[in-house]
Amino acid sequence: MRQLIKPHGSDSLNPLYVEDDTKRAELLKEAEGLPKLLICSQAAANAVMLGCGYFNPLTGYMNLEDSLSVAEGMKTSSGLFWPVPIVNVVEDFSEIQDAKRIALLDPNVDGNTVVAIQDVESIDEATDEQMKFMAEKIFATTDMEHPGLKNFLTVGRFFVAGPIQVLSYSYFVAEFPETFRTAVQIREMIEKNGWSKVVAFQTRNPMHRAHEALVKIAMDRVGAGGAVIHMLLGKLKKGDIPADVRNACIRKMVELYFEPNTCEITGYGFDMLYAGPREAVLHAVFRQNMGASHLIVGRDHAGVGDYYGAFDAQELFKEIPNGALELKIFEADHAAFSKVVGDVIMMREAPEGHSKEDFVFLSGTKVRAMLSAGKELPSEVARPEVAKILIDYYQSLLPEE
Repeated sequence: MRQLIKPHGSDSLNPLYVEDDTKRAELLKEAEGLPKLLICSQAAANAVMLGCGYFNPLTGYMNLEDSLSVAEGMKTSSGLFWPVPIVNVVEDFSEIQDAKRIALLDPNVDGNTVVAIQDVESIDEATDEQMKFMAEKIFATTDMEHPGLKNFLTVGRFFVAGPIQVLSYSYFVAEFPETFRTAVQIREMIEKNGWSKVVAFQTRNPMHRAHEALVKIAMDRVGAGGAVIHMLLGKLKKGDIPADVRNACIRKMVELYFEPNTCEITGYGFDMLYAGPREAVLHAVFRQNMGASHLIVGRDHAGVGDYYGAFDAQELFKEIPNGALELKIFEADHAAFSKVVGDVIMMREAPEGHSKEDFVFLSGTKVRAMLSAGKELPSEVARPEVAKILIDYYQSLLPEE
């Protein structure tokens, strides 16, 4: 069997979670006597991703110099290709002033338990101009209504940099025991399945027939042994489908409509950035780290609202320097059910003479309205078993009469 794709930036994966129980207990004991810093949700998610090995080969949080360099040119000051700053930014560092080693407290867990210990190498203050510069480069907008940009510009301006030792996977293991997996675990899963080529599919939404078809088309085109559906389990914007509902939908779809042993369902602990093309490239980095050879990049990948063009993410991948990533992308087009073909196809591959009216389309707004009203979705759009789960969820949101 061919060896799996190498991790990004190193020959082997270096997750920062302290696996040894005795060592971890010692560090948790040490943390009791260290200065404490309650970090923001994004910084806690970054710690989890570092702990899982997804952000290999990073050893901790970036300083301001690296953050500016990554924002501007997608590489650290040492030349490592990286698309988005991985930072611990705070508004107030008075509790850790002059400290060389600190305990990071998790804002997403009751009691704010310790998620990691950090060696503080520097605390840099960014100017307003530097914060705005980074935000515009990362999110391609200056609009404060953009959820990711707003979050980036309101958590603080002090960059607490340095390596970390991760002591917890936050709430993800407890809440998503069937689904949450580290990059290490997914590599082991892929090797156990005997897959050399692996397609990764990113999702923060339930999967409908178009998504199902894109995964199957990509597997066929690249000759993959299997697919890993890798769903985001962290914080989303208001109105997005909760992770537990999404998880149930995807599991039902794979159970009924994929060949056995061709698809694994997993998830990762991260807060969505909604950074469009830049976040798509970050997705590629950590999918390479988990062992995927290909990532499906489709329409408005990691986007929100109308901030990005439909295929801006695919265009950004064309600008990446040769050799920066080993993982390849599968460029997916918008997909829909064709009444002519009798199946879901990518629109660019529609047969000659095919018109827009020959496709079955429903907008997201229309889908949500139908589900809220308890109406079944057309079978050309959603599998009925998946639609039933979503109807039950939307019905549960309605006020009791």
